[in-house]
Amino acid sequence: MEAQRLSDLLSRRAASGQRYLEFLKAPTLSVGVYHLRAGEPDPQGPHTRDEVYYVLSGRASICVGDEVQPVEAGGVVYVAAGVEHRFVDITEDLDVLVFFAGAQER
Repeated sequence: MEAQRLSDLLSRRAASGQRYLEFLKAPTLSVGVYHLRAGEPDPQGPHTRDEVYYVLSGRASICVGDEVQPVEAGGVVYVAAGVEHRFVDITEDLDVLVFFAGAQER
């Protein structure tokens, strides 16, 4: 079993200076925390794995394919593998838990 405190994960991500911190990697699942500042562009593109975002804090919209939906704390978004997506119109710093189906390819 692996148990971690969310506050510790967010602190580790901030200390890393990176937008994304993967904290769990298993053969069929990887999980990380992702951070974007208000007004900052989201540089991500399509991934090779299905993913689920759980918004911890902040406000933005997410563009998935041709659809745009607002998101805020408590929001959950599923994105299928290969689909173009990104957060847009980030009005409050955004912290997101990201769940990927399958471990990240290196």
